[in-house]
Amino acid sequence: MALPNQQTVEYPSFKLVIVGDGGTGKTTFVKRHLTGEFEKKYEPTIGVEVHPLDFFTNCGKIRFYCWDTAGQEKFGGLRDGYYIHGQCAIIMFDVTARLTYKNVPTWHRDLCRVCENIPIVLCGNKVDVKNRQVKAKQVTFHRKKNLQYYEISAKSNYNFEKPFLYLARKLAGDPNLHFVESPALAPPEVQIDLAAQQQHEAELAAAASQPLPDDDDDTFEQSASFIAGYVEYAQNEEAKKNQNGQRLA
Repeated sequence: MALPNQQTVEYPSFKLVIVGDGGTGKTTFVKRHLTGEFEKKYEPTIGVEVHPLDFFTNCGKIRFYCWDTAGQEKFGGLRDGYYIHGQCAIIMFDVTARLTYKNVPTWHRDLCRVCENIPIVLCGNKVDVKNRQVKAKQVTFHRKKNLQYYEISAKSNYNFEKPFLYLARKLAGDPNLHFVESPALAPPEVQIDLAAQQQHEAELAAAASQPLPDDDDDTFEQSASFIAGYVEYAQNEEAKKNQNGQRLA
């Protein structure tokens, strides 16, 4: 059945909503898939770009209609129309910006308020950047809510396919489903330090065996590292304002 603002295709298709703070890399991530970028459609009534991303599996071709917010989240919240009929979702945060992880529970709550019981992947983006601020042991929200978590780098294509493969398996009800052909991706813009990332992945696996904090959101917010990060963010924003003021003068 074709959902609103989806074209009819002769193979399974699903509405995938991608949410997260502005600047976390959602648009960059979706645009890595060249076919989807070429065929994207703008929906003016809701203010989003819909990217049709095709993948080839051992069970046949599937399509994700990826809804990109076009930056609307920067102006406070998203309309329910963005979420309605959503069949799967990706929540994205930036591992170099603590505040974007702190806001993950809010995005999850808004998503689940409209879309009940859909498969969701949490993605920590920008793992190619060296000054990582959200450490592996601090990423616990997915464990509390039984979500899948992947670390990705949109600009280097690192782990690009994993969120889509997980969602495809859940939607098809087939844990053995796999991709038989790689999608056409834009060339990597940056190179990732694989040794460093493997260490982060090992730390993540080790953290998964540790007991969950009573309330990881509060613990994270009150931690000294979070406060330090917020102060640093505020100072950087103030410095930018001062620089702009000097230019105008």
